[in-house]
Amino acid sequence: MGTTLLRIFGVLLMLTALALPLMRAPDRAVSTLVQRWAPPPSDFLDLQGQLVHYRDEGPRSDSTPIVLIHGTGASLHTWEGWARALRGQRRVISFDLPAFGLTGPFTGAYAGQPYRGDNYARFVLDLLDTLKVQRFVVGGNSLGGEVAWHVAAMAPQRVDKLVLVDAAGYAVEPLSVPVAWRIAQVPGLNRLGEHLLPRPLVVASVREVYGDPARVTEALVDRYFDLSLREGNRRALVDRLQQMRPGADAARIATLKLPTLILWGGRDRLIPLAAAERFKADIAGSQLITFESLGHVPQEEDPQQTVKPVKTFLGLAQ
Repeated sequence: MGTTLLRIFGVLLMLTALALPLMRAPDRAVSTLVQRWAPPPSDFLDLQGQLVHYRDEGPRSDSTPIVLIHGTGASLHTWEGWARALRGQRRVISFDLPAFGLTGPFTGAYAGQPYRGDNYARFVLDLLDTLKVQRFVVGGNSLGGEVAWHVAAMAPQRVDKLVLVDAAGYAVEPLSVPVAWRIAQVPGLNRLGEHLLPRPLVVASVREVYGDPARVTEALVDRYFDLSLREGNRRALVDRLQQMRPGADAARIATLKLPTLILWGGRDRLIPLAAAERFKADIAGSQLITFESLGHVPQEEDPQQTVKPVKTFLGLAQ
């Protein structure tokens, strides 16, 4: 029996040694990713030493642009469907948050800051100051939703309306967490993940946050996979997940006094629907709409369906 176990162990070691080179995924310089993932109308700006990838679409005459903020592990691309639907009537600004997409980790004046709500909110306000945007509508998904309501709480005089899409903010018990996030929270293993990234891991993680995994395409996985390899992003994701304090600022949510639309995927297993009900209860006069067949990123999974109530909320033609 002992000899058999040793042979099995030896075979496993050999297979591991053969597999590791196939899983090796070194960081990639931003310049190698721009051509595919930042075509027009993408642009870049230097914000106090922080490179920022952003898109500014639609009529510049719009006095209250729509600002859209993505979630953990995502990028401005998650809003492409909404941007196409809105930019004919409204100015739409989207961007990659620090730690994600082509923007990458906090650098310059922001170097060393924790990846938390208030710091992100100040970054967003600095970015909008640079773009000379004074008053705006702000919307966000997941982490982006948390950043959006932090912005509304920090600068209420500047925010006209708020759109929360499966937003973070409360201490909730997830029904399921993407496997890549679980690995990123394991000491030692998370640092190994800075050098190895099996594509099936990305596939499983994206499928886990969709209501209908069949909607996850190869092109979608390409985007998540490539942008996770942007230099510094994997280490920043580990830092972000270690710095999370779910519910730490939840008391501020009830102080919000502005028109608010809450959109939620009925199959969201990362931030279950109970959180949506809490947002609705805490934000006086807010409106909640659920999409029974969609998951944690409903704006990406079905942009045509989910943007319709946004247009109604903003008084736009369908």
